[in-house]
Amino acid sequence: MKKNILLFLFIAPLFALFLTASKFFYHLSFLTYDGPNVEFQVRSGEAFSTINYRLKKNNLIDNPKIFYRYCQLNGLLTQFKSGHFLIKKGSSSLDIIDLLLKGHSIAPKFTIPEGKNLFEIGKILERKKICSYNSFIKEAKNKHFAHSFGIPADSFEGYLYPDTYRFNPRTPARQIIKTMTNVFFRKVKNLGINRSPQGLHALVTLASIVEKETGASFERPTISGVFHNRLKKRMRLQSDPTTIYGIYENFKGNLRKKHLLQKTPYNTYKIYGLPYGPISNPGLESLKAAKNPEKHQYLYFVSKNDGTHKFSKSYREHSKAVVQFQKNRAARRGRSWRDLKKKVK
Repeated sequence: MKKNILLFLFIAPLFALFLTASKFFYHLSFLTYDGPNVEFQVRSGEAFSTINYRLKKNNLIDNPKIFYRYCQLNGLLTQFKSGHFLIKKGSSSLDIIDLLLKGHSIAPKFTIPEGKNLFEIGKILERKKICSYNSFIKEAKNKHFAHSFGIPADSFEGYLYPDTYRFNPRTPARQIIKTMTNVFFRKVKNLGINRSPQGLHALVTLASIVEKETGASFERPTISGVFHNRLKKRMRLQSDPTTIYGIYENFKGNLRKKHLLQKTPYNTYKIYGLPYGPISNPGLESLKAAKNPEKHQYLYFVSKNDGTHKFSKSYREHSKAVVQFQKNRAARRGRSWRDLKKKVK
């Protein structure tokens, strides 16, 4: 009897240890993440308890207690690297631990909004610590580099496609520009656009103006139609955004009469036809609008202070609209075109 008791006292702890080890192994190795590939960020200095909580909250691990205990026993509580990691479908908890310990951080996503010019993009990249503003501007204004892509201009303005990208910190400016420009040419490939350099450049230039003139996508074909009509009649485009771009690096944010009188290759109050080149980097909808303008007889438009515009066929109609919407203080209390979404079909 005494021998049996001693045997039991010896075997019971071993059996309990075996059960515990089996449970650990089952939860850490066999139960896997069954969702789509997902990006998970470990923030610099983030506590293990927070990481553990977020992994469970996103159903990336099965048992946070076992996950914690395993990491504690192996001295891993402070060993996870900071960064962005891609956790793939089918990953076990052990796979996730290995990824956060030894895996390579993927570059975080960031978005270049439609209508930003190269100077604004340079500031975004510097703010994200991807590359310096000066290095980006230098390469973006390198005409020989631009010509190597078949761009008949002195810079990449207009061809830096607005999209969501991933670039690691300290990515060379040339690589960034190359990537964004390649995306641009892929996007326009199926638009049936005249691929001759001059034909494409003229369309991109017009699209860049349309992009800057309105944030309401449903208006873009109409505004494009206005510019097409003015170009056919050899009327000046008289676009404020083009004038601002011509003095952009010295512009203080308030367009004055002296600016409208200043002759630059971009001041469409002083020159006929399109400006020297694009003034922003347009998205696909503005490129489509530039290629396929709405057919109408409008020659003028003025802001209604809600992000949309009043269109007119004659200067007389336009003058009345200016009085109604721009010289009337009450009408100049701006709203957003987004407030009109429910009204617009």
